[in-house]
Amino acid sequence: MAQRIEDYALIGDCHTAALVGRDGSIDWLCLPRFDSGACFAALLGTKDNGRWQIAPQGEVRRTTRRYRPGTLILETDFETDDGAVTLIDFMAPRAREPNLVRIVQGRRGTVAMRTELTLRFDYGSIVPWVRKTATGIEAIAGPDSVYIDTPVELRGENLHTVGEFTVSAGQQQCFGMLWHPSNEERAAPSDATCRCDDTQQWWEQWAEQCTYEGPHRDMVLQSLVALKGLTYAPTGGIAAAPTTSLPEFIGGVRNWDYRFCWLRDATLTLYALMESGFTDEAEAWCNWLLRAVAGSPSQLNILYGVGGERRLTELELEWLPGYENSAPVRIGNGAWNQLQLDVFGEVCDVLHVARRKGIRQDENVWAVQRKLGEYLETHWRNPDEGIWETRGPRQHFVHSKMMAWVAMDRLVKTIERHQTEGPLEKWRSAREEIHREVCQRGYDARRNTFVQAYDSDELDASLLMMPLVGFLPPSDARVTGTIAAIQRELTVDGFVARYRLNSTLGDLPPGQGVFLPCSFWLVDALSVIGRRDEALTLFERLIELANDVGLFSEEYDPAAKRFLGNFPQAFTHVALVNSAFNLWKQHGPAQHRQKA
Repeated sequence: MAQRIEDYALIGDCHTAALVGRDGSIDWLCLPRFDSGACFAALLGTKDNGRWQIAPQGEVRRTTRRYRPGTLILETDFETDDGAVTLIDFMAPRAREPNLVRIVQGRRGTVAMRTELTLRFDYGSIVPWVRKTATGIEAIAGPDSVYIDTPVELRGENLHTVGEFTVSAGQQQCFGMLWHPSNEERAAPSDATCRCDDTQQWWEQWAEQCTYEGPHRDMVLQSLVALKGLTYAPTGGIAAAPTTSLPEFIGGVRNWDYRFCWLRDATLTLYALMESGFTDEAEAWCNWLLRAVAGSPSQLNILYGVGGERRLTELELEWLPGYENSAPVRIGNGAWNQLQLDVFGEVCDVLHVARRKGIRQDENVWAVQRKLGEYLETHWRNPDEGIWETRGPRQHFVHSKMMAWVAMDRLVKTIERHQTEGPLEKWRSAREEIHREVCQRGYDARRNTFVQAYDSDELDASLLMMPLVGFLPPSDARVTGTIAAIQRELTVDGFVARYRLNSTLGDLPPGQGVFLPCSFWLVDALSVIGRRDEALTLFERLIELANDVGLFSEEYDPAAKRFLGNFPQAFTHVALVNSAFNLWKQHGPAQHRQKA
């Protein structure tokens, strides 16, 4: 059985990523990119679905882990009665093929070690042919070929590859794993120590750009490193997570594939990158978004593949039992063709902010924005599936309407400030009409709160964004009333759920944890209405939830005190960075957004 979600750490090469457990087992790795088939899928099944463990043979008395500062080079210390070793795991910056390196270094005494490798291509379903080579082994099946290079003697054992070795203080043993297309020649083996030094230098040079100097800098930098690790370097797209089907509730069916790029993350991600000094990544993300949304506005996806792919057909993998038997396991995401009006607001907002921040833009950017505005001015009245991607009847979600207002507001301001051509009066009129309707139909005067959807009594944490996007000023009684209602009705132990935990929301059954990005949004909302001390207290409670290497999942179970959902979650780390800047400067990303 897989470990608890928080017991995993991330390594990656900005094309794909692996999850390494505290026990030295790599239980998840897709090759050659984030959304490719997994060759290690024990995370969603058993060790027979693929994993690679390197660990002491005897009892481990103590295990500690850390990243080398500013990097995704993971060090795991194992202490036994016979001595201590450090397992170093990383993926080298990619030249051509993905290259995973594992180094075992002796620290004290002499420790007997064991490696057990189980390669299973296509999400744990295909057993490859394995043969010995001069430097290790080769495994091949269909389009996939993997080489393991090591001086350790390896042997086959019941369709697994195993080997035993010892490491004494001052010694080390190295393992290199190289994937390449089976019809091509492999690259030559490289020295693992040199690759480690080069990888550390690459990450440290990147991390030096970070401009954040406020409290909890290490936590903020680790979140930015995680975001970099989730970036698909060839296009600049940022995957929401490197995993699929980690459940929102143990044993439940809300198990989704997050190895794609969501448009709704766009503006908040841009803020996090720009505020932190990573302008190249911000520009690459903005350009990815612009390429992805090109085409007819009626065909706008809410999410795309990391390369900009549109069709992300959802399938269920019946041979995998799921994380802690949380079935089904899904690949692809059926939400790709949902209507979510809020993405029009996100796209118009991010392009507006990018223009103001001086990010270089294609000459056709305004033409794209105009097309989006022309479509939205006649379609904003339609119901949609909303930010939480309901799989049931469409509704008039208040957050969706609010973000339609954001789209019109940013289009109007672009014309006013940059003298671009467009139907200014028509869009001003649409902006006013949307605002008026939301305040009339989306507000419950009896309870002094905005609600999830027109004619609904439900609350929704996405409404915390209302003062942050400038829909209403922070001092407005309806804003403070909504924040108070969310705190009163949607929090568990102070952390925020997206909506009532026992709510079905469309055709989805109940069962979810508190939503960590929404909890950080509450930090921002409290800060922007002047309750900074309360915001800071919540922020510090939230960062205490991070695992031992500073990573967050999407959701959290306060009762069981464990992570839920896909991991690590980019949206959570983006929210953490923005909240840190907001609290540090007191005029950070949230209020910049308000004044956009």
